[in-house]
Amino acid sequence: MAANQEQERLIAAAQLLIAARSATLATISDGIPHASLVTPALDTDGQPVLLLSSLAAHTKHLQTNPACALLITGTAQTENPQTTPRLSLSGIAQILPAVAVRDQFLRIHPYAAQYADFRDFSFWKITVSTSQYIGGFANAGYLDFAALQHEISVLLRRGDG
Repeated sequence: MAANQEQERLIAAAQLLIAARSATLATISDGIPHASLVTPALDTDGQPVLLLSSLAAHTKHLQTNPACALLITGTAQTENPQTTPRLSLSGIAQILPAVAVRDQFLRIHPYAAQYADFRDFSFWKITVSTSQYIGGFANAGYLDFAALQHEISVLLRRGDG
């Protein structure tokens, strides 16, 4: 792949992740996949953070098997839904102390302040091991997540997020 095409994908993926206000979380329970709507934010390292209730099925799945995937989608470029830019992040989820990410999460999702401190809610960080960006037809590839984190930090420093 040409270096400029990879850089374009990194920028597009970083913009998509920074702008994400919802995503699909995929978890596994007894070998059966489960997908649910979640609201991601990013920690200071550009890793996805979720605020999850222990009452939710996906949280129970993560407690048993922390392997998961997060799908972030943009807006289709044409009437064909296959032109929708999307980013798939796979990794391992773990609970974080609220003090580490609470304020940052609530800056992105201020409405969550009404339940963020409930005892059944916890912040979960997904430590990403694999990232794949699909920008539409014939525009797909795996991205080095460290390079994606760097691009996220560049965009945030510029005020693009």
